[in-house]
Amino acid sequence: MSTVTNETEATESVELEEATQLDSKPAGPDLSMILDIPVQLSLEVGSTEQTVEQILALAQGSVIELNRKAGEPLDVKVNGTLIARGEVVESQGKYGIRIIDIAGGNDRLNSLL
Repeated sequence: MSTVTNETEATESVELEEATQLDSKPAGPDLSMILDIPVQLSLEVGSTEQTVEQILALAQGSVIELNRKAGEPLDVKVNGTLIARGEVVESQGKYGIRIIDIAGGNDRLNSLL
């Protein structure tokens, strides 16, 4: 003989609380406290490796070849983190940089924190 078991599922009525509307502020940290803090902005033309001997042999008029070709965009860095690329321009008799490519928001934000 075989035994047959009947199982019934219990169902309950569940009342859901009405959803409350969240603030419409954009997600992410509140930057208002750090907006006035100065950071180091630098432009990197290029780089190269040299031996100590080569560095000690440098003299006035020496030319150090870099890893970039003339006319390539420069790196714009904040606190050492790449945030953009740009090209050199003249602005009111001084060097300037025109931004031609910018890093994503998270990269720029992380360089400031």
